[in-house]
Amino acid sequence: MRVTVLGAGTMGNGIAHVFAQHGHDVTLVDLNEAALERGLATVAKNLDRQVAKGTLSDDDKAATLARLAASTDLVASVQQAELVVEAVSERTEVKAEIFKTLDAHAPAACILASNTSSISITWIAAQTKRPEQVIGMHFFNPVPVMKLVEVVRGLATSDETYATVKALSEELGKTPVEVNDAPGFVSNRVLMPMINEAVFCVHEGVATPEAVDEVMRLGMAHPMGPLQLADFIGLDVCLSILNVLHTEFGDPKYRPCPLLKQMVTAGRLGRKSGQGFYAY
Repeated sequence: MRVTVLGAGTMGNGIAHVFAQHGHDVTLVDLNEAALERGLATVAKNLDRQVAKGTLSDDDKAATLARLAASTDLVASVQQAELVVEAVSERTEVKAEIFKTLDAHAPAACILASNTSSISITWIAAQTKRPEQVIGMHFFNPVPVMKLVEVVRGLATSDETYATVKALSEELGKTPVEVNDAPGFVSNRVLMPMINEAVFCVHEGVATPEAVDEVMRLGMAHPMGPLQLADFIGLDVCLSILNVLHTEFGDPKYRPCPLLKQMVTAGRLGRKSGQGFYAY
């Protein structure tokens, strides 16, 4: 299958990596040339890690890279695509513009998928004239390692589109789980309130970040504490998702903790900025 992945960031390059590794011709697209180069370098580094672990041969690594192309030209990159997976920033105005462009230039049979972690698939589909071919394909970080794909059906998503994406996810070695469209879907609707409550524990002086995380690791058998996980996800991403949940549900239980907002304002975004609840 000819696949185009939009966005060369953490999720996008991981999605491109997995598709290329499993035999698909992939074009990774980013309007920023430097971001594109970083994304390709990350794919190469992660493939090297797989080779070092013995889970991938040198020949398979070379074949994967040979199937992966890069481009800064969105329109040209989707004109022959059979599947497009959008993995850009969680901003509605950006996604609206992208999906209108995809609808205008991708082949009529092309499936348009979004890796969004919280924005309505029904709303995204409404930006196009092919809502039955729009679906959520929510991967998890790090994409080459994590098995879950939330396959999110919008109001108009067809059974054929769902079946195609489900089968494709399985071909990638993933476990697809069907979810209907709702703010945050299942994963972030459950996860983000937990992270937010952990931040409130620190904000209110109940415990240190280290103590909160240790309680959840040792008491609840979580492999990673919620604040360490928040740093890993990106505190700005967590805040963005909580804002969507708060706005869409209108329920105060999703109100972002003031400390989380303050840390994002200060640029303490977690691992990617070098400082969050922990120093990196």
